[in-house]
Amino acid sequence: AFGASPGNAARALPAAVEIQPACLGLYCGRTVLSVNGSLETYGDCGVCPRGQRTDDNKICRECTGSPDRYDWLYLGFMAMLPLVLHWFFIEWYSGKKSSSALLQHLTALLECSTAALVTLLLSDPVGSLHIRSCRVKKLSDWYTMLYNPSPDYITTVHCTHEAVYPLYTIVFIYYAFCLVLMMLLRPLLVKKIACGLGRSDRFKSIYAALYFFPILTVLQAVGGGLLYYAFPYIILVLSLVTLAVYMSASEVEFFKDLLVRKKRLVVLFSHWLLHAYGIISISKLDKLEQDLPLLALVPAPALFYLMTAKYTEPSRILSEGGNGH
Repeated sequence: AFGASPGNAARALPAAVEIQPACLGLYCGRTVLSVNGSLETYGDCGVCPRGQRTDDNKICRECTGSPDRYDWLYLGFMAMLPLVLHWFFIEWYSGKKSSSALLQHLTALLECSTAALVTLLLSDPVGSLHIRSCRVKKLSDWYTMLYNPSPDYITTVHCTHEAVYPLYTIVFIYYAFCLVLMMLLRPLLVKKIACGLGRSDRFKSIYAALYFFPILTVLQAVGGGLLYYAFPYIILVLSLVTLAVYMSASEVEFFKDLLVRKKRLVVLFSHWLLHAYGIISISKLDKLEQDLPLLALVPAPALFYLMTAKYTEPSRILSEGGNGH
């Protein structure tokens, strides 16, 4: 080593620096170029390819896991959003005398179900309903674009990749298939069966979808990580609020009011399913003996409303107030 010429030392030093340079950034890593037994050759520090994320040693490793129960519940929530919005706007614009609402509801269910099936089949591994994924470790995994390092405060090393593969992009693919299937199926169906509506009203539910799909896309792009952690509580709050609004707007006061009109029963059971979904998402059913009894709370809000609605009727409160004076 002491006999090495200065020129050779000068050439060896940069090589040593290039072998193990510091890999900065929270999500920057080195790709594995080749594997020779237990010896791996790595590339330069940078962005990991799609379907990979960095390990503790800053090496890009392929995602070989599968979504856990909470991940599937999150994907189910994102899949339900366009379906629930479809049903809401179909009911809103169908009119009370139109007989086309039921067929449109079924068509929307068919569109979303087909889109979900096709999305799963096209995900890696292709042709299987199982998908491989990376494990979500923290909120920053959803926003890797915010953690690109700037070593000299001038040059930015871009290491943005999908660390939560494929939970982020699979939602966009699903929404795209939903939109395409809606544009292929719904206009033909509405034109054939929506004879009870005016010419300008029959396509309003489709026009509404052309508005809320971009909104859902932006919501996933900006708030996907926040939704991942908050969606169980969002489900519970929204289902409670919408149930109370619907029952008060429909003037449901007694159990017989529900039994008279089957539509109200369908709405009630739909909200109960949402309550159960939210409770299951929060508890994750890790301990069945403790979590399953929580499902008994599902009918509680509706029962409480039905038992107390007659005491909070505005006309009764006003009349009792007048008698008091």
